[in-house]
Amino acid sequence: MNKPPTCDRHHIVVVGGGFGGLQCIKSLKSENVRITLIDQRNHHLFQPLLYQAATTILAPSEIAWPLRHLFRDRPDVTTIMAQVTGVETNASRVHLAGGEGIDYDTLVLATGARHSYFGNDAWETHAPGLKTLEDATAIRRKILSAFEIAEKSDDPKVQRAYMTFAIIGAGPTGVELAGIIAELAHRILPREFRKIDTKTARVLLVEAGPEILSAYPDALSAYAKTAVSKLGVEIMLGQPVTRCHADGIDMGSDSIPCKTIIWAAGVQASAAADWIDVDCDRFGRALVNPDLTAGQHSNVFVIGDTAAVTDKSGNPVPGIAPAAKQMGGYVARVIRQRLAGAAPPDPFRYRHAGSLATLGRRAAIADFGRFKMKGPVAWWVWGIAHIFFLIGARSRIAVAWSWLWSFVTGQNSARIITVTEKDQMRIH
Repeated sequence: MNKPPTCDRHHIVVVGGGFGGLQCIKSLKSENVRITLIDQRNHHLFQPLLYQAATTILAPSEIAWPLRHLFRDRPDVTTIMAQVTGVETNASRVHLAGGEGIDYDTLVLATGARHSYFGNDAWETHAPGLKTLEDATAIRRKILSAFEIAEKSDDPKVQRAYMTFAIIGAGPTGVELAGIIAELAHRILPREFRKIDTKTARVLLVEAGPEILSAYPDALSAYAKTAVSKLGVEIMLGQPVTRCHADGIDMGSDSIPCKTIIWAAGVQASAAADWIDVDCDRFGRALVNPDLTAGQHSNVFVIGDTAAVTDKSGNPVPGIAPAAKQMGGYVARVIRQRLAGAAPPDPFRYRHAGSLATLGRRAAIADFGRFKMKGPVAWWVWGIAHIFFLIGARSRIAVAWSWLWSFVTGQNSARIITVTEKDQMRIH
């Protein structure tokens, strides 16, 4: 049995087991420190592929790994599954739900982001977002159950409502969701139902702005618009949603009957900025110093989606996995330099490696700055890049096999409905 770490070691508490938190811990492997990782879930989630778990391509187990397993060979790392409720910076103490507390010498907040409904939080009941495995399995259940309910009904209006799917927000997540749901309805399911024609299902991609994937160059955005339209997605631009309710969505005076609504329109940072009482931007992200410390708290770092960071051009650093990993690695370097009594590193500088988005199972777009790609070749680049960043050979093989099976047969393997008691009542 490994001996517990001695208490005289510098104690680093990392809150959040996402990309940033994990990278920070991995980069501190050989240091004479003890690390406590706190997360309210017991697993690390590969969020870039979460929408594929929600749309039946991948099983949840293929994109998530137990945190304890990841650090089983790191006796310097203690993992705690708990919810953080606040931080007492004067006492250097993290407070947990239930009244417990953990003291720290250095604190790293990597708590990510949650859905933002722009002040309309009541919409969440009818328009769930996609941030967790629980979200993915709930959305998958909702999508597949919609077809089952439509098949059972004899009322054409009920059938149309359940076979209408609205995705609100046309960023990468919204576009990717819309494309896969359209392929599911129009290509995969038609031979499996007898009463309904799943090819008549409507997949709506609703965007308040003038274009989809607005962060991409105009040419790639235009290509994406054409590609997803060919999949059968109805793109509705310049039309903000004014209400989400049990029977559908409203856009001004127009109402669309719709039983499946998915929210992909906005995010809000966690409450970390409030915990440490520092200023934040309009998305709730903590305003950090050039070394990613927070305000006057030199021993508190904020990274990932929780931090408001700008690149060398003054533009906000995107809330993507590579950015979080770069911040986590940088903070580990700052900590190492401090513990060694060496000069601090230069201020954090984000290096953008490129942006990719899929458009169904056979096309994608990729923006690498001067070099841009689109079509099937971009899809293969996207797939290779994502497999490379998965954790462990088993996950890489499992995901590659699921994609190959889907690509060759046109079938998605993860189409099992796990029904809760509430869902059972609704179906019957």
